[in-house]
Amino acid sequence: MSERIHAHQLYQPMLYPKHQQKKTDQSFQAVFQKELENQLTVSKHAQKRLQDRNITISETSWNKIREKVIEAGQKGIKDSLVIMKNVTLVVNAPNQTVITALDRNESTSQIFTNINGAIVIDE
Repeated sequence: MSERIHAHQLYQPMLYPKHQQKKTDQSFQAVFQKELENQLTVSKHAQKRLQDRNITISETSWNKIREKVIEAGQKGIKDSLVIMKNVTLVVNAPNQTVITALDRNESTSQIFTNINGAIVIDE
């Protein structure tokens, strides 16, 4: 009987308790989810508008937009108008999704509805 106890004790230290594995999985999943939350999504409609109007936005500008959209969402803004030098975007802050895009010149004659916040980026 002592041999059985000894054999069991040999394998015991090699196993990780389930609660430790779960914490590791949860922390990885939390980090992964947080990274996903920090991504800005461009709807199919907005992608088509950007392509049709030959609008390009640099990665630096996208990062700035993303930061400001996160900030707007934290302040309770749902739909925001993002005004830049060459482009105007309508962005849903909680979903971090670009809904539509207009050339800046085109947007001067437009009326935007259902917007409860504006972000002005001087780029």
